[in-house]
Amino acid sequence: MKELKTGALENLALIQFAGEEAQSFLHNQLTCDVTALEVNQSTYGSYCTPKGRVLATFLLVRMAEGYVMQLPTALREPIQKRLAMYVLRAKVKVADAGPQWIQVGLSGEDAASHLERTFGAFPHENHQATVIRDAIIIRLPGGRYQTLVSSNNAQAALNALTAGTEPLPPAHWEWLDIRAGIPTILPATQEQFVPQMLNMDLIGGLSFSKGCYPGQEIVARMHFLGRLKQRMYLAHLPAAANGAAPPQPGDKLYSADLGNQSSGMIVNAATSPAHGYDVLAVIQTSSAQAHTPHWKSLEGPVLTLAPMPYPISVTA
Repeated sequence: MKELKTGALENLALIQFAGEEAQSFLHNQLTCDVTALEVNQSTYGSYCTPKGRVLATFLLVRMAEGYVMQLPTALREPIQKRLAMYVLRAKVKVADAGPQWIQVGLSGEDAASHLERTFGAFPHENHQATVIRDAIIIRLPGGRYQTLVSSNNAQAALNALTAGTEPLPPAHWEWLDIRAGIPTILPATQEQFVPQMLNMDLIGGLSFSKGCYPGQEIVARMHFLGRLKQRMYLAHLPAAANGAAPPQPGDKLYSADLGNQSSGMIVNAATSPAHGYDVLAVIQTSSAQAHTPHWKSLEGPVLTLAPMPYPISVTA
C-alpha cells in the first residue's frame, strides 16, 4: 500500500441547518451561491459583517436533510449564535452538529483506492460527497478526503478507515489546507479581510451574481470598480531561530516599499515537513510582486513566495 495519512480533525466543528427555508436563509447570509449547491456537494464560503469583513470561512456541505457548515471549533459557538439571531420567523433550525459526527482527514496517493476498499465507494470529483452506511466522504482540492463518521456506530468504520495508515495530528491537515491555498479565518484574523483578499472568489466561495448578503454592496463595489489591492499568497518562512515563537495568524508583514506601514498579514501558518513554516498571507499586490515581504519587521525573516495551486488575479 502506498503512503496514507489519517488524522482526527478535532480542531473543526460542525453547524447543522435544517428546515424547508434553510437554503434561502443561508443564501441570504453567505458569500457563496447556496442555491447552486446540489445534494451531496460541498463548497467553500465566507460569512461577513455588514462592512464586508470576513468573520468566518467554512466548508458547506449539502445533504438530503439539510446543510452542514464546517469551521474552526473556536468559531462555532459565536458564529452559530450570530446566524441564529437572523433566523427570526424563517423555518430554519440551527444546531451544533459536532456530537453527531467524528471527522477524519485522509490524504496520500492511495487515498481513493483505500476508501473504495473500505466503504465500497468514494467521490471522484472535487467537492462531491458520497454517502455510505455510517459515513459521508467529501473530496477536496489537493487529492484529499474528509470523512464524517456517524457517532452512533463509529468504531468499526473508524477502525477500517485508519487501518494501515499513518496517524497524524490536526496540524497536518492545516498544512494541507495551506498548500491547497484554502484560508481558515481564526479569532486573531476576524474582520481583517474582505473575501477577495482571501481568494474566496478563486476557490468558489464568492459569487458576484447572487443577491444581497451582509457586506455584499462593499464586496461587489470592490470587485466591479477594480479596487482590490491585496491578495492571499502561499509563502515559506525559515525555522524560527533561538527558540523564537513560530509565525501565527495575525502576524504583520513589512516590505521596503511601505517602510513602517504593514504590507500584509499572515492568515494561516503550519510547520512544513521540509523544515521551517508554510504560510498563507494576505499581501499588498505591489509589495508581493516587486518587493520582498518580511515577517514582523523590515529586519525580520524573508518570506519566499511559492506558486499557488490556482491562478491569482491581481485586478479584482
